[in-house]
Amino acid sequence: MKNSKELKELSVLELNDQLKELKEELFNLRFQHATNQLTNPVRINLVKKDIARVKTVIREKEIAAAGGADK
Repeated sequence: MKNSKELKELSVLELNDQLKELKEELFNLRFQHATNQLTNPVRINLVKKDIARVKTVIREKEIAAAGGADK
């Protein structure tokens, strides 16, 4: 996963695409876990944190855009 600096350089559309991919990966990992095929259970937590990181950057950009509109 990219670090926060790299995420902040992406556009909102790119971040939404990244978020969609991460959610699909999380779904697949949960499915593998339910069927006892998951080899690395730690990956679930890492993907959850990546999802939260992307959502945070998206929200920061929304707030910055709204703050710029108020002025």
